[in-house]
Amino acid sequence: MAAHRCNIFMLVFVLCGLTYVFVRADIEDTNHVKDAESVAVDIAPKANIGASLRSTKTEDQTQAAEEERQWEAETNPADAPSDNKADHVHDTMQNLDSRPAPYAKDQTQEAAEEERQWEATEVKEADRVPDTMQTPDVPPLTPAKDQFQEELVIRPLHSGDIYASFQFRTMWDTDFLRGSKVSHYRLFPKSLGQVISKFSVRELHISFTQGYWRTMQWGQPFLPSPPGAELWVWFQDTVTDVDGAWKELTNVLSGIFCASLNFIDSTNTVQPSASFKPLGLGNVTDQRFLRYAVLPREIVCTENLTPWKKLLPCGSKAGLAVLMKSEKLFHSSFHSQALHFRPVCQDWKCKSTVWELRQTLNVVFDLHTSGQGKREWSLFKMFSRTVTEACPLASSSKVYVDVTDNPQGELFELSPTTPLLSQAVVLGDRRTYSVYDLTNQATFGQTRSLNMLLRWRAAESGDMLRPLLHGERYVAGYGLQTGEIHTLMYNNHPYRAFPVLLLDTVPWYLRLYIHTLTVTSKGRDNKPSYIHYQPSKDRLRPHLLEMLVQLPPNSVTEVTMQFERALLKWTEYTPDPNHGFYVGSSVISALVPSVVAMDTNSTRECPLFSSFFPCKEESSYFMRVYTEPLLVNLPTPDFSMPYNVICLTCTVVAVGYGSLYNLLTRTFQVEEPSPGLAKRLANIIRRLRGVPLL
Repeated sequence: MAAHRCNIFMLVFVLCGLTYVFVRADIEDTNHVKDAESVAVDIAPKANIGASLRSTKTEDQTQAAEEERQWEAETNPADAPSDNKADHVHDTMQNLDSRPAPYAKDQTQEAAEEERQWEATEVKEADRVPDTMQTPDVPPLTPAKDQFQEELVIRPLHSGDIYASFQFRTMWDTDFLRGSKVSHYRLFPKSLGQVISKFSVRELHISFTQGYWRTMQWGQPFLPSPPGAELWVWFQDTVTDVDGAWKELTNVLSGIFCASLNFIDSTNTVQPSASFKPLGLGNVTDQRFLRYAVLPREIVCTENLTPWKKLLPCGSKAGLAVLMKSEKLFHSSFHSQALHFRPVCQDWKCKSTVWELRQTLNVVFDLHTSGQGKREWSLFKMFSRTVTEACPLASSSKVYVDVTDNPQGELFELSPTTPLLSQAVVLGDRRTYSVYDLTNQATFGQTRSLNMLLRWRAAESGDMLRPLLHGERYVAGYGLQTGEIHTLMYNNHPYRAFPVLLLDTVPWYLRLYIHTLTVTSKGRDNKPSYIHYQPSKDRLRPHLLEMLVQLPPNSVTEVTMQFERALLKWTEYTPDPNHGFYVGSSVISALVPSVVAMDTNSTRECPLFSSFFPCKEESSYFMRVYTEPLLVNLPTPDFSMPYNVICLTCTVVAVGYGSLYNLLTRTFQVEEPSPGLAKRLANIIRRLRGVPLL
């Protein structure tokens, strides 16, 4: 009975072991199938990696089975046949498990094949790219929507000075006014693009100028600007609150350029009716969307130049901008930096428009500021630097030197020489320029640096042709009650008259007498054909006067008008009221006859068909001239009076009240005369003896 019970226990134990073996084999088979499916899904691993993983797994499973057989043999030594049978079943399951499942094997092969195809496709595509680039029949790639150009124009002036003008132009084919915001900026400055998009600006023109351009000595500048800060903006017709947008825009630009544009308000902002038409595309005639303001007292410094240079694609790290060293630029007779934003044609057909951002910097170097007394100029002497490379982002980078007055080299010598010459009609005059292309490495020579040297040969520069249009302005009168403003406009053309548009902006504290307005030319009254006058309102808006006047040939037209000085509140005066108050420059706009069409020499050899009509293709050109700003003294109270009152009051209090207070609070006592010497000696002796004193 006991043996039978032992056999039953042994049979149950063997059945449990077989159950354990079959369950373990089934679990391992399931895990292996899952691993094979994951390998089939993932095409990245290689086939050999999977094989190594499977071999490693098989070895682990074989070692586990061996350990299990040893454990069973030690547990059941009497049941050898059963143990052999279990080993046979376990070995069979292990052999099945060591072979990969058919589904897993197929997926692994497909994964490896897909991987090989993917790698082959990638190689083929990489190989096909150079072939495609080299194929001549393939059309060129689509050009970039933005491009950048930079130029430097150097013009020797007849006064012996040097005029340098930097021109940076960024063009971008995009739409700032669409519903979705522009988020990707490559060459165009993002800070300015966001401002234009937010305030719906169509045209933006801003300039910062230190000094006054001497037209009679230097001629006409490429882009004129008045002393101080000038800002005029055209808004889109979708703007409902133009005044609010104008106020916010001035505050934002004040932060961008580190300037005092936040002082622009309704007291110095006007809305011209005829002047400052759009310079870009667009037939906008509604002057409600135009605002103009000028701050004649604005001082231009390095803090204004630094943010201006940061708007360039290359900054001041490469290209022509490396020459902009503030120490040299501000140590000059004239300095002006400007920024112009407007829509222009994309091509000559003008089927589409692009946005143009043009940054300009004009500077005039004085002959005597160098202290050497020699009439020799070079890039290093002017800017303390030389040009070593063009801006990598620029499609064009050139330096122009005006050699119109030096055709044979008798006036000055320019080195290094260049065979490239360019002719252009600038401000109605045909000019010739020597061109240095910075994108060509041969321009820099072996030194890899361009330092142009201009050495004067003649002691005198010759006579300069007088500008055809010139303006002046001054204040007349005496006392601090009334005065008179005189504006002079010169027409130096020998035989041709032309109309000009005069814009005057006068602050409200100069109360104009419009009935005293007189316009005279050659001693005769010259009646304007158009007058627009907007009177001022105290502390709200300035005077605005626009006139269209015909200037006779070779004449001086004088515009005079009387005014009365107003009394300001003591809080409205500047910190230095005795210095005076500035009045912005007058603006003269005109279509001036060209110098090319002004030639009256009929004896010069030329084709007869070209000399019958005096007008030519460059018969007239647009010009804008700014006069000097005015400095007017106003009735100023004696701001030292509070100091005097304080000093006088303190003196009265100290002397008068102090004496009375002493008399009322002081106590008086009768002082006996001091005893004699003999009596004092006697008292000393009596004190020593203990006897009462005398």
